Amino acid sequence: MIIHPLNTGNFKLDGGAMFGVVPKTLWQRTNPADANNMCDWSMRSMLIEDGDRLILIDTGIGDKQSEKFFSHYYLSDENSLEPNLKKLGFGLDDITDVFLTHLHFDHCGGAIKRTKDGQGFEPVFKNAIYWSTENHWKWATEPNPREKASFLKENIFPIEQSGQLKFIDRDGDFTQNVFNNFDVLFVDGHTESMMIPHIKYKGKTLVFMADLLPSVGHIPLPYVMGYDTRPLITLSEKEKFLNTAAQNDFVLFLEHDSINQCCTLQNTEKGVRLKDTFQFSELF
Repeated sequence: MIIHPLNTGNFKLDGGAMFGVVPKTLWQRTNPADANNMCDWSMRSMLIEDGDRLILIDTGIGDKQSEKFFSHYYLSDENSLEPNLKKLGFGLDDITDVFLTHLHFDHCGGAIKRTKDGQGFEPVFKNAIYWSTENHWKWATEPNPREKASFLKENIFPIEQSGQLKFIDRDGDFTQNVFNNFDVLFVDGHTESMMIPHIKYKGKTLVFMADLLPSVGHIPLPYVMGYDTRPLITLSEKEKFLNTAAQNDFVLFLEHDSINQCCTLQNTEKGVRLKDTFQFSELF
């Protein structure tokens, strides 16, 4: 198995929304905001080479939305998906599996593109299986008013219409052996049945954090996003995970931290806190 971090672009989101009830005087220490209160965030994916499989975890925001849509998010395409795949020697058609942690637009938008005539939509990865889970698919295709703006029909329904969609079974909160050395933790605080990959790699457990822990600035328990649909459930899920991660020296791969690709945790008198930050290549 060989794993590559893969950048799909950076964007900006409101700092208050990203830190919920935590005051700006506290969260701006780790995530400084601009004059419009916007903070920089990455949309970092992961590419896994494993035998005949080439697995892509999350796809970023894509490029098919309108200029007005993108103007809200100050999207930077300096690190877009396709060019970075090419740098690794791969093309879009080489991807065999697209694993979507959840279906918010900044995680799955790059999975679908407009057709050449501009009248429809089709998968970006024509040879891939697209993996979701049935609970979350139903949640995303019948969205509540609070999340409706994050679940864009053009990102979701074309996956099913292509015939490339498959579901990962959820039996409890942890499903083992989804792929080789690849287990999945299910969490429900951010959105229903978000999937958190746990990958055994070079003697470590590497965890793709998605939106359970967007950045190192979110490590203290109360630092929960305003976007989370069930923040008290997030608190419980996060506490349990952080303790497990600290005790077992998990390596956390941060999807949205614009500075730090990875981190480890430690127990302190104040609870679980940051131990080290590093680039993926420094450890692996």
